[in-house]
Amino acid sequence: MVRAYVLVDTDVGSSPGLIDTIREMEGVETAHVIAGDWDVMVVFEVSEVYQVLSTTTTAIQELDGVLDTKTYVALDE
Repeated sequence: MVRAYVLVDTDVGSSPGLIDTIREMEGVETAHVIAGDWDVMVVFEVSEVYQVLSTTTTAIQELDGVLDTKTYVALDE
């Protein structure tokens, strides 16, 4: 299994409205509104890294209110 973390930067005030949509996406284990430089952290657990990249670029980045994403892939289990 591949575990990855995607940080999402959103428009002001849009994070709470996006979180439920993101949680329903394929491969998403959980997602949380967070404090700090980024607004949402998405945790993926999938069989292939490609699934994280695909969902991030074709689904998350296309949502209204999403400004940027940054992906981190865990190297240990």
